[in-house]
Amino acid sequence: MNRFGGSRVRGAVSNQRERLAREEGTIVKDWGGRLPIALIYPNSYYIGMSNLGLHALYSMLNRQRDIVCERFFWERENQERKIPPLSLESGRPLSAFRVVAFTISYELDYFNVISILKASGIPPFSADRDESHPLIIAGGPCLTANPMPLAPFFDGFGIGEAEKLLPGLLSSVTNNINAKREELLKSLATVPGIYVPRMPPKTPVTRQWTENLDDFPVGSVILTRDTELGDLYLIEVERGCSWRCHFCLVSTVFRPMRFRSVDTLLAQAKEGLSHRKRLGLVGPAVSDYPHLEELLTGLRRMGAQFSMSSMRARNLPERILAEIAGGGTRTITLAPEAGSERLRQMINKGICEDDITDAVGKLARHGIKRLKLYFMVGLPTETDEDITAIARLTLQCKSILDRQAKGARLSLNIASFVPKAGTPFQRLPMASIGTLKQRIARLKGSLAPQGIQLK
Repeated sequence: MNRFGGSRVRGAVSNQRERLAREEGTIVKDWGGRLPIALIYPNSYYIGMSNLGLHALYSMLNRQRDIVCERFFWERENQERKIPPLSLESGRPLSAFRVVAFTISYELDYFNVISILKASGIPPFSADRDESHPLIIAGGPCLTANPMPLAPFFDGFGIGEAEKLLPGLLSSVTNNINAKREELLKSLATVPGIYVPRMPPKTPVTRQWTENLDDFPVGSVILTRDTELGDLYLIEVERGCSWRCHFCLVSTVFRPMRFRSVDTLLAQAKEGLSHRKRLGLVGPAVSDYPHLEELLTGLRRMGAQFSMSSMRARNLPERILAEIAGGGTRTITLAPEAGSERLRQMINKGICEDDITDAVGKLARHGIKRLKLYFMVGLPTETDEDITAIARLTLQCKSILDRQAKGARLSLNIASFVPKAGTPFQRLPMASIGTLKQRIARLKGSLAPQGIQLK
């Protein structure tokens, strides 16, 4: 590398050290006699550090005495400047690690996986790697549903939840890491929930899941302001979803629906309040938590302020909304998904227009002044009339907010439908890019002049 390239790398290392210095809870371990595992979130630090799955894996791996786990991220500016990925904790290159573990939440990050391997001098295709290269493995929701798109690139996949997968996986790896690669892969293929593409199983790999979430509390491990939810201490309240919307992966890869106990969550909250004033309650639909009133009352007694990741726009009790507002919640997200009654029924959303408008009215009366609505475009059978219905419903919600909450703000998050493996819509086509652009532009044209922000 020439002196200019060396300067770029030194600059990247300096930036990482500054970022590391702003963290609380970082785990730095001596490498002597330990198996080094690189934990990679294939997107930016800003995005990845708000992902509770990354926090959980980092904690579980570093709790093992004979393992040292360090984090990697994909930063666009580093790739553009041809700076190779370096670990956050020690600044080592990926090639220095014996095991490389990706946690992947979104399909668009698949491209970043290949970029990271190439930038690190590691052949992307598993068939081109040998014992001199790290073992490359991956897990995450979209891979649990369908690992096949990335099968040519990985030595193994974890199918299911890490709490159940890691004991067998780590035992196999630590006992065979110095063996021939073929022997290591044979050992991995015998571990429940591990799929090794080069050794296709005779029967489908069984998804692994955790029966009792109280055995594995999941919350923020590392605190940093350099992330989207940096002012919150995040706590996972529940896992799974019972509503089974036809487009959604959560009901498939995280079934059955499970909840943590109030006692466990309050204990986590007590720990969190020693680091942050505000707590973030995380789950697919936190309003479905069966002991929500008891939990929120307990948090209020502790003096906690809190936010909730999502609420279902149906049967929201006034007493719970009062607790939410009293807990300092500033923004609530509702997900109608579709604007028309016809399309909501088709996707099995299970809520009607009255549910949505009633929820908005209740939230406004309790002083919630920031509302986000989540919609999808490109859903199967969608027509221009369905897009018109999104704009109409949004303006109706804005009118309700404006009447009841002075200074209220309404924004829309728009996502395009992507068919997910294992869902009822898995084999249905996506809308064309042209159609998606046209429909999003139409929404912006209708709503932006009314002061409604679209993302």
